[in-house]
Amino acid sequence: MKILNITRGTALASRARLANRPWSRGWGLLGRARLEDGEGLVLEPCSSIHTAFMRFTMDVLFAGRTGMVVKAVPSLKPFRLSGALGARYTLELPRGTIARTGTLVGDLLSFEEG
Repeated sequence: MKILNITRGTALASRARLANRPWSRGWGLLGRARLEDGEGLVLEPCSSIHTAFMRFTMDVLFAGRTGMVVKAVPSLKPFRLSGALGARYTLELPRGTIARTGTLVGDLLSFEEG
């Protein structure tokens, strides 16, 4: 899956995985040592996450049903919590992705298969 920031004309991820079942959402990125550039995880439905037992820092975006960013969390460290009211999607991305793409609250995202 590709995740694009339509507002900024940038790509957030070219190889994102969708986690839309209880098991895949619960497992998430556990066991991973890092996310490579271009990788990401889209959790749906999901309005809050924890990074317990994670081994790396990541950027997190929360988006509503329409794909509008409702909260941006750069550099979320392990063993932290974060969430956003009104979020339908949570995107876990490599650290630095939010800054590199200039993504801000209010930006419109697009999720493309393939």
